[in-house]
Amino acid sequence: MLEHLALSLAGLAGLFYGGKWLVRSASGLALSYGVSALVIGLTVVALGTSMPELLVSAQAALAGKSDLAIGNVIGSNIANIGLILGATGLIAPLTVRAGLLRREIPIMIVCTVFVFLLTLDGKLDAVDGVILLLAFVAFNAMFYRLAKRERRARELLLGELEEQDGSAERLAQIAWLLLGIAALALGAKLMIDGAVGVARMMGLSELVIAISLVAFGTSLPELAASLSAAWQGETDLAIGNVVGSNIANLLLILGVTAILQPIPIQEGGLRLEFGVMLAFAALLIPFSHKRRLGRLAATLFLGAYVAFIAFSVVVGRAAIVPG
Repeated sequence: MLEHLALSLAGLAGLFYGGKWLVRSASGLALSYGVSALVIGLTVVALGTSMPELLVSAQAALAGKSDLAIGNVIGSNIANIGLILGATGLIAPLTVRAGLLRREIPIMIVCTVFVFLLTLDGKLDAVDGVILLLAFVAFNAMFYRLAKRERRARELLLGELEEQDGSAERLAQIAWLLLGIAALALGAKLMIDGAVGVARMMGLSELVIAISLVAFGTSLPELAASLSAAWQGETDLAIGNVVGSNIANLLLILGVTAILQPIPIQEGGLRLEFGVMLAFAALLIPFSHKRRLGRLAATLFLGAYVAFIAFSVVVGRAAIVPG
C-alpha cells in the first residue's frame, strides 16, 4: 500500500511539472513561429499528450487484449471532453474559436462516426488501420497549411519576423516541450499502475478497467496540460489539446494498433460506449454556440462523465458477479 502511495505521489509530481513545462514551451513556440496557440495545441501538444494512449493500446493489442486496446481509446476520448474540459472549464470559462466550431469539432465527430462504421464488420484490421493513418496524415497536412497561412498573415501585419537570434531559444523551448511530454507520460504510468491492480482485485472486467481507470490514467497528461493552460490563461491551448488528442486517438492510435494486431469487435459490442463518445463530442457544438464554454456547461460535462464511469463500474461488476 505504501509503495502504491509513493508511486501515486511521484506520478502527481510528474504530471504537475510536465504540464507546466509543456504549456510554457508550447506557448513560446507558437509565438516564436508566428502561429496561434490553438494550432500548436491541436497538433504538437495533442500528439505529445496522446503518447500514453498509443503505448497502452499497442501493447494491449499485441498481448491479445483487444478490449483494453479499444476501450482505452473510447474511454480516453470520453474523459478528454467530460473530465478534462469539465474540470478546465470550472477553473476558467473557455473561449471557443469560430474555426473550432466550424472545422475541428465537426472533424472530431465525423472521425468518431467513421471509426464506428469500420467496426460494424466485427473487426478493425490492417486495411482499416492504413485508412485511419492516411486520414491522420491528411488532418495534419491541413494544419500545416493553416500554420503557414497564419505565419504569412502575421508577417504582413508586423513585417518580416526576426530570425537571427531565435534559434537557440527555440531549441530550448523544444527541449522543455520534450521534457514536459516525458514527465507527463511517466507521471501517468506511475499513477495508473496501482489503480489497475486494485481494480483487478475488485473483480472488474478488462473492458471496464480500460474505459475507466486505464483511460483516466492515459488522459492524465491531457488533464495536466489543459488545467495548466487554463490556469495560465491559455484557453486556446487547453481546448485545442482536447480536440486534437481525440482526433489523434481515433486516427493515429487505433490506426497503429489495428496494423500491429487486428482488433476483434463482438457483435453489438461497444455500441453504448461509442454512443456516449459521440454524444460528448456532439454536445460541444450546442454548449459552445456562443463561442464560450462556461462553468454551467463544464459542470454538466463533468457530472455526465462521473455518471458514465459509475454506471460502467456497476454494470461491469454485475456482469461478473453470479446472480
